[in-house]
Amino acid sequence: MKTFKPCQGKEYCKDDGVQCLTCGRSLAEIEETRRLIDGLARLALENDYANVDEFTIYVARKTAKIVRHRRAGRPAGD
Repeated sequence: MKTFKPCQGKEYCKDDGVQCLTCGRSLAEIEETRRLIDGLARLALENDYANVDEFTIYVARKTAKIVRHRRAGRPAGD
């Protein structure tokens, strides 16, 4: 398993056309992450959530739970 390293910002990003040489993630992985984050932001805006911090904490918690369950070979419930 590899360790996730977040982007340091576009001013620090250097790539070889395949991966970022700063964080080590592939450009495809970075683009997919950005697409998913943009989708979550769009959902929060479309629903006009006043408590956007609670929404993002919920999404993070549920994502971590699903990953843990799938790694253990169990389906994640609510």
